[in-house]
Amino acid sequence: MQEQSIETSDPYYVARRAEIATLADRCGPDDPIPTIKYTEEEHEVWRLVCEKLAARHRTDASNEYLEAAEGLAVPRERIPQLRDISRRIDSLSGFRFRSAPALVPFRDFCNGLAGSVFHSTQYLRHPSTPFYTADPDMLHDVVGHGNVLGDKRFARLYRLAGEAAARVESEAALQFIAKVFWFTLECGLIRQQGTTKAYGATIVSSYGELNHFRGADIRPLDLKSLADVDYDISTYQKTLFEADSMDHLEDVVGGFWETCDDNTIEALLELQPFR
Repeated sequence: MQEQSIETSDPYYVARRAEIATLADRCGPDDPIPTIKYTEEEHEVWRLVCEKLAARHRTDASNEYLEAAEGLAVPRERIPQLRDISRRIDSLSGFRFRSAPALVPFRDFCNGLAGSVFHSTQYLRHPSTPFYTADPDMLHDVVGHGNVLGDKRFARLYRLAGEAAARVESEAALQFIAKVFWFTLECGLIRQQGTTKAYGATIVSSYGELNHFRGADIRPLDLKSLADVDYDISTYQKTLFEADSMDHLEDVVGGFWETCDDNTIEALLELQPFR
């Protein structure tokens, strides 16, 4: 028998997540993002994680991430309202948040990206595991994705990913776009000042990931190599990919998303069979 996770075995936490998810479910596309009255325990989780992450970002996060985070200025002491963060991102890059009850299917998620909308959760991870969660939460969505969505260059990459997913029809092509998204905007690394820095949302929003990523098999960013690597979103990554620079990331990944279709992806996967 499989053991229950702490998130599913704690009845208070299950009920709290369901309460916040219900508010998101009731929220239409044009409705205001729900206001959540967070508990002091939730505020403490936010403060603790943001404090720990801020110290690690100074040594482990890319310059582009640090500059974008400074521009967005997400509060660290207490959980902000998602609608306030959304307004700020909109003023910086034209992106905005939409409340989501949980993880959104990738095609629906990308449909949002193509329209400059990012589906974000509003609940927080369980207080017993503040420094790592396999399940996306508001810390991941705001501290990870939200910070870079305020940067116009990163925002363009997110839009291009959404447009690419909307353009393809085959499931294999869609899954390859998802894989490229995972190894870049979720778990991407970049070479700066002679060392490896993180910009991907999964890494920069997780103290545990920041402790782990330099021990992974770090490879040069290359789509043909990436195609043949398996990944598991529920654990630390064994293999990661590093861009030479932000220009390199935009050329390789942005260029791919801007022009790819079912035929070009099929040709790429014939060189490195999709798994």
